[in-house]
Amino acid sequence: MTFNCWKFKGGKSKGCSVCAIALLSFTAGSLITARLAHIDHVRADSNRVFELRIYHTVPGKLPALESRFRDMYSKLLAKHDLQVEGYWVPEGAADWDNTFVYLVAHSSREEAKKNWDAMLADSEVQEAIKSEQANKLVEKIDRTYMRSTDFSPMK
Repeated sequence: MTFNCWKFKGGKSKGCSVCAIALLSFTAGSLITARLAHIDHVRADSNRVFELRIYHTVPGKLPALESRFRDMYSKLLAKHDLQVEGYWVPEGAADWDNTFVYLVAHSSREEAKKNWDAMLADSEVQEAIKSEQANKLVEKIDRTYMRSTDFSPMK
């Protein structure tokens, strides 16, 4: 493949230089635009919050709670736009035995409240809660809302 360059006075090939400068300018402009678009995207998510939920189960009931989340609660959370980032069971720390942890991402605190209210009003969820209270799987639930720091990889 060959490139034809324009020849100007003195036989120098300035056309290739002009094309190279134009291409370099276009590339730099595209990269800057893409970076600025990303910054705007991060700013748009600035109200995003994470909810850390820690369930302290009745001793020996952790497998039953895991099953409930696997088979039922995860679907109900998704149904009500509660975006779970992950579920965890601590291991290797006796103080954390019988503990189930999950993290929910919300677009804002207001959205979190709206989605939780909708889920708790759902008759299917109310039945599940009654069933769980009869079987006494959970002793206590700790929950806290968190915001990402400006240096956090998760925004």
